[in-house]
Amino acid sequence: MDCVSGAPMPRPLPRDRWLADAAERFAALDAWRQEHPRATWTEIEAAVEAQLGPLRAQVLGDTAVASDATDLRGERPVCPVCGGPVTAAGRRPRHLRGEGDQPIALDRTYARCPACDSGLFPPG
Repeated sequence: MDCVSGAPMPRPLPRDRWLADAAERFAALDAWRQEHPRATWTEIEAAVEAQLGPLRAQVLGDTAVASDATDLRGERPVCPVCGGPVTAAGRRPRHLRGEGDQPIALDRTYARCPACDSGLFPPG
């Protein structure tokens, strides 16, 4: 938490891992292009998406969970059903789909309302 405003602070992003992954994916794309010199626009587009889609999903997921708001250390969200305060109920993966139907798993704190037993993943 930011000591001045009380707002959740972003965590450092894994830029070095992203850059290493990106370098591998660009190398794979270069190798694919060397093997397919007569590829059509559609084939090139599919090859680029096959390499960059998973990287985009990883960056999106890492960026989404790079906030203290995702683990309920600070201000607690309220229950969307009854408006009561929620409590942390352990970490769980949340499975989403990104652009190009890429799977994204977010590991974050799950919240539960003790009053009505509704569950939710906090924003962040």
